[in-house]
Parts: sequence; C-alpha cells; structure tokens
Amino acid sequence: MKTTIINSLLIGGSLLSASLLTGASAAGSSPKEDKNLKKPNILWIVADDLGTDLGCYGNQSVKTENLDRLAGEGILFSNCHTVTAVCSPSRSGLITGMYPVSINCHQHRTRKEAMKKLPKGIKTITEYFEEAGYYTFNGSCEKPGKPGKEDYNFITDYEIYDGVDWCERKEGQPFFGQIQIHKPHRPFRRDTACPVDPSGLQVPPYWPDHTLIRQDMAFYLETVQLVDREVGKILERLKKDGLEKNTIVFFVGDQGSPMVRHKQFLYDGGTNTPLIVRFPKKEHAKEVREELISNIDLAATALQLAGIKIPAYMQGQNFLGAHEPRTEVFSMRDRRDESVDRIRAVRTGRFKYIRNYYPEMPYAQYNAYKRNQYPCLPLMEVLKEANRLSPVQLQFLSDSRPEEELYDLSADPYEIYNLAEDASYRGIKQELKEKLEQWLEECDRATYPEDQREIDYWKKQMAKMDSIWKVKKRLPLAPTNQEYVSWWEKKFESLFKSQESK
Repeated sequence: MKTTIINSLLIGGSLLSASLLTGASAAGSSPKEDKNLKKPNILWIVADDLGTDLGCYGNQSVKTENLDRLAGEGILFSNCHTVTAVCSPSRSGLITGMYPVSINCHQHRTRKEAMKKLPKGIKTITEYFEEAGYYTFNGSCEKPGKPGKEDYNFITDYEIYDGVDWCERKEGQPFFGQIQIHKPHRPFRRDTACPVDPSGLQVPPYWPDHTLIRQDMAFYLETVQLVDREVGKILERLKKDGLEKNTIVFFVGDQGSPMVRHKQFLYDGGTNTPLIVRFPKKEHAKEVREELISNIDLAATALQLAGIKIPAYMQGQNFLGAHEPRTEVFSMRDRRDESVDRIRAVRTGRFKYIRNYYPEMPYAQYNAYKRNQYPCLPLMEVLKEANRLSPVQLQFLSDSRPEEELYDLSADPYEIYNLAEDASYRGIKQELKEKLEQWLEECDRATYPEDQREIDYWKKQMAKMDSIWKVKKRLPLAPTNQEYVSWWEKKFESLFKSQESK
C-alpha cells in the first residue's frame, strides 16, 4: 500500500508540522541516528479496568504523578467512553475501529470454536500499519518480552502483531505498538509504599458507606498508583531509547472501574475511562478537552496520525486534526460470562438514555465472577436483608428494572434519578430514543437471541469457576452472603494489619 507522510496536521486551530513528528529510533540507537525518520511512532498504553480515578482527573485521594505529568505534557480528554464496559468486546472495537455489535464481537466471552472471522473487508488496524511499513507489537508490562493481553472476540488466520516490543523492529522502522498493563483489574494489589486512607474517601451514594467498601475502594486506588508507576517506567524507557521525540503516546483504559454497577454496565462508572495523548514535542500541553470520544475512535485517529487513509467502513472517527466532534456516543451490554442480558445506551454531553431489553430481570442477576470478586455485592445483600440500604442503594438490587432510563448528567452525575417517566423531559427522551433507534438500525447487526449452546456452555464453565473460587476461599459450596462478607472482612483486616505493622 502506498502511504503519504503527514506534512501538517490541524489540531485545535493550531498547526502541527511534520518537523514535530521526526526523530524516532530503533531501540538501542542514539537520538542522533533517528533524525531522518519521518513517520511518527504511535504507542498505546492500555490499562485494564481503569476509571477516571487519577489525580489529573480531580481525584485527590490517589497519587498518580507520572500520569499527571503526562497529562500536563499533552491533551487530557475528560469524556472518553468505551463502547461497552467489559474487556473482550471493548478491545475488539478498539483494534478494529468498529462497534462490537457490527462485527459479531459483542458477547463476553465466546468459545474459540464459536468465534468467527471479521466480516469481509474489515481488518484490524495493524494490517494497515504493516502495509504502510510499520512494525506492530503488543507487549505485556508485567511480563516483559511476552505478548500483552488481546482478548479479542474474533479469530484471524494471520498473526495480528509482528512481535511484542519495539526493540525487535528493523533499524529506522516506525512502530505502532501497544503495551498492556493488567492492573487495576481484580484482584487488587497493595501499594505498601503509599497506602490510601479509606476514611478519607468519598463513597458514591449508590453504595452504602461501610468500612468494607471503603477498604475495597482504597485497595483499588492503591492498584491505580501501581499502574502509574508502570507508566512511568514505560515513558522512561521510551526516553532512554531515544524514541520520545518521535513517538505519539496514548494512555487509555479498556473500560471503567471493576466495581458494582460500574464494570459490565452502561453508567459512566463503567464506560468513562481516561484518555491522554502526548505529542513528541509536547504540543498542546495542559489542554483539557470535554468533547465526547468513543474508544473506537482511537483506531481512526492513530491511522490518520501515521498518514494512512482511514477506511470508509470504519465507524470510529479521527478526533485530532480538522474534525466534527461527536454529539453522542453509544454503548452496549450483552451476555457477560454466564449472565444473559441486552442493554443499549446513548449519551450526549448532558443526558443519557438507556434501554433495558430484559426489564423483568434484576440488574444483579447471579454472576459467579462478581459474586466471588466483589465484596460490595454480598455486603449489599446482607444490608438489604437488615433493612439498612437507602432507596437509591436498593435500586441495583431490585428484582426488576425499568424498560427505559434517562439521566440529566449535569444535575445527577451519579445517574440515580431516573427521569424517563418525567413529563417535563418527554421531548429529551424522545430525541435520544430516536437517536438510539437510528443507531440500532444502522449498526446493530447481531443475532438475538444468542445460540443457546453458547449460553449453556458458559453457564457450565462459570459454575466450575464458582466452585474453584469457593474452594480457594475455603467457603462452603453454597455460602451465604454473610459468609462471603466475613471472608472479605478477615482478608482486609489482615492486609491492613500487615501494613500498620510496617
């Protein structure tokens, strides 16, 4: 494929010239050897299960100096939303620039035997980069020299990446690469060097203000701090290898935080993730942009930065350079592990409309992973039995849910006051409903219901995992909610005592 080199790029009304995109190297060579390289390197650093819980996003309870510095040297996007709030469909959209429901990648997860190839004509963006002369890689931060997490919900008859690290490319060859950071995915990890005080945290109103929840929040934030240190190491190595001055760095999460009502659901806690972009000479430093970004837009933007034509079929769009900002973003939930569901949502700058296709089912239907990994969930069940939850907290544990939800995000950022039946918002609801229906008609090409054999398979698999987790916790085969809570309380008590003794 013949490619063109970017001569200039219009970003936010200012001009980024090609001279700003020069100077990358093969690993181990000096910056002087890299001045003839014209194409920019593009690096995606992807964190697993990360909400906007960073200092640069306003959270003062967490110390993220490396990411704060990166944001100070680049552009911080406050409204980046993932197309779904679980890894495999989200990552499938990230690497193709397509909605998961458009390419049969929307269920989480799919057996290898049942996975399908991408629809004819649709490629992973690595193919376009390789055709343009780029070296592509996907590496693990925690396991250097090993492949990073892919978790794509499709199969290919080719290797999606050339390798696992930029040092493997030919001398002078530009790269498009990803480095995966598995944190802050559960299980959380303590930051013993900089512990977070649970008592100083702000608990969202949809969770009870309880010691166990505060401790879980603190462990999550400490794990976020460990993510920050990993990012610092990556950026330092980039500089040491003489690559900083010709590499455009993206930092993003694959979805929101791994918490009750966040992960797997379509509220902002599940879809809103950090997005920071730093240019080689730190152009546009300290910019904060509030425009709506979908994570499928990263594919188109990366191609554009490399001077590669964006495929006409791609649903993501370039958000740098001359572009028309999105007026809304769309998100989706389908089967998650063994939990069968279908939810669709559209979000504008101010409002969110959610459609539940199974209103007769509870939000908190049984899910083995969440039951065993989320201390908040059994705790809320215990408190519900004791009549100690507020009406807002009871919503997520209700036996059914409304067909429609509508939230005014400017007045209700926690999305707890459903306005769908409020007559004064009838016009807004109808407008968003029509936007969603149009998007569904154009983009939702999936088949419903899913093949029952696939559902049955995952029910059996997750039942096996359920038993394994219980054995590891030394719990009965049918533990009560209180037994789960007691296990978590003992675990957290031991962790905090070990910290206090140091």
